[in-house]
Amino acid sequence: MGVIYLDSCLLVYVIEDDPAFGPNTQQRLTRAADAEDAVLAISPLVRLECLVGPMKSGDRALRLRYERALSLLRLLDMPPAVYDGAAELRARYGLRTPDALHLACAQHHGCQALWTNDDRLARASHGLAVGF
Repeated sequence: MGVIYLDSCLLVYVIEDDPAFGPNTQQRLTRAADAEDAVLAISPLVRLECLVGPMKSGDRALRLRYERALSLLRLLDMPPAVYDGAAELRARYGLRTPDALHLACAQHHGCQALWTNDDRLARASHGLAVGF
C-alpha cells in the first residue's frame, strides 16, 4: 500500500464523529493502519488545519483528541520544493493554496495515494488523490 497522505477533512470526520462521513472514513483508516505495508502520513499543514477549530472554540478536550490522533501519523516535511510544486499546481489547475500544498507534499514524498474528499484535488492529481 505504501505511504498514504491524509487530507485534513478525513481526520475531522473521524475525530469529530461526522455522522455522514465519520464511520466509513474510520473503517478505511483502520484497515490501512492495520496493513503491514501502509503508512498513514500528514504534513504540518494538515496539523495546522485540524487544530484551528479547537483553538478557536477553546475546546481543550477536542484539541487533545486531535493532538493524540495526529501524533500517531507520520509527519512529512515541507521543504521549498513542495512550495514550488504547489505554485505550479496553482498556476496549472487553479487549486487553492492549501490544496496545492497538500498535493505537492504528497507528490514530493512519493506517496502512493492522497486520500481526500475534495473532487478538485482528485481531478488535478491525475490518479494520486482518491476520493471518499
